[in-house]
Amino acid sequence: GRTGQDLSSATVLDTGESPLGGHFGVVKRCRERSTGTFYAAKFVKTRRCRGSRLGLERAQVEREVAILRQLDHPNIMRLHDLFASRAEMVLVLELIGGGELFDFIAAKEMLSEEEAIEFLGQILRGVQYLHVRHIAHFDLKPENIMLQEKDVPKPQIKIIDFGLAQRLEDGVTFKSLCGTPQYIGTGSGDLGVTG
Repeated sequence: GRTGQDLSSATVLDTGESPLGGHFGVVKRCRERSTGTFYAAKFVKTRRCRGSRLGLERAQVEREVAILRQLDHPNIMRLHDLFASRAEMVLVLELIGGGELFDFIAAKEMLSEEEAIEFLGQILRGVQYLHVRHIAHFDLKPENIMLQEKDVPKPQIKIIDFGLAQRLEDGVTFKSLCGTPQYIGTGSGDLGVTG
């Protein structure tokens, strides 16, 4: 990433919906000048000091970036670049234009068995890729499963939002209650990795 630099190599074109609710950042569509390729630029405000409630902990964003840099799978959103200043980090991510899988299914009202098997297979291949690398997403929910494009014969799944993801260590039990409250299962809390 380019610490202390702005998005000089990209042109911000328009603002999209903010998946962070507007408190910590926004997502904008941008274009890389040198290639003309479009990306999603996730602008995240970081806390200036420990006591501040404005923004995200810088270490949390850095953990997300470190995890995304390790990932290269067709069903997982890719990190293209990173720009950082003292108050803000900009993650330049693969642009995913097909919307949420949930909305796609709701609009169709029903999937064929073949379509359901294909989507589930893609999701499971992405999750398996993460788990083989001892990475737990911790916020896998319908809103974080997107389609690269929706108006194609076989849409490609993309798992997004690695803000709560953690790298787990062999033999170490990870104890934390994290995720989206309505999606947390009973008995959640202890996860151990066995080699």
